Amino acid sequence: PDTNMTERFDCHYCKESLFGKKYILREDSPYCMKCYENLYSNTCEECKTPIGADCKDLSYKDRHWHETCFHCFQCKNSLVDKPFAAKDEHLLCTDCYSNEYSSKCNECKKTIMPGTRKMEYKGNSWHETCFICYRCQQPIGTKSFIPKDNQNFCVPCYEKQFAMQCVQCKKAITTGGVTYREQPWHKECFVCTGCKKQLSGQRFTSRDEFAYCLSCFCNLYAKKCAGCTNPISGLGGTKYISFEERQWHNDCFNCKKCSLSLVGRGFLTERDDILCPECGKDI
Repeated sequence: PDTNMTERFDCHYCKESLFGKKYILREDSPYCMKCYENLYSNTCEECKTPIGADCKDLSYKDRHWHETCFHCFQCKNSLVDKPFAAKDEHLLCTDCYSNEYSSKCNECKKTIMPGTRKMEYKGNSWHETCFICYRCQQPIGTKSFIPKDNQNFCVPCYEKQFAMQCVQCKKAITTGGVTYREQPWHKECFVCTGCKKQLSGQRFTSRDEFAYCLSCFCNLYAKKCAGCTNPISGLGGTKYISFEERQWHNDCFNCKKCSLSLVGRGFLTERDDILCPECGKDI
């Protein structure tokens, strides 16, 4: 055998000689250009032909284009080294995307460019820096806000401008107020003048424009029972008996000696006591 015979240098796939031909190495194996393109080239999204090894392969989200095919779907201008946006599988230059899909800022009326931060509320959009409080003109950002009359207010400004003020503490009432004598109160500020317990949701009464829970009102103002000395509230239809400047609960109007109820009966008095006619006949 001829030991000077040159070692063969063939395409790894089709086995044809690569001497004098262009080839590409992949994982240390040589391929002729045709085999390499058939085996490994990406298909261009635009023209559907393989992107050859001698072409620039531009990719975006696992999709590939020839350099000359990488252009705006709308105006066909090249997108190479330019910002672009994707919509419904199509690539668009920022101008075409803005005209087609971008929203207009509700405040400055200019286009909100793709990729820039925007605020959205009830179908309207704003640049982040244009979404400001109508009163203090500061950006609202991610803070809470309250819309009123097509304007947006940060919560502190809304309270200063619109919220009712509590008669007691003079601060804004934002939720759950109480109206008493046609004036607004915080629930926690509307308390009994005597014991300071909250009156919201409780039965209460008033005297000289001051509100009292029933217990305090009875202790302060109700008539005292001559029998048990506890107050007779007179509220809620409480029945009581009056005689010569003195009052008794119905249940306390009993004979001092035999405890017989004297409601609706005749009775006698002995100093502060009341007696039935039977016990009083010896007086």
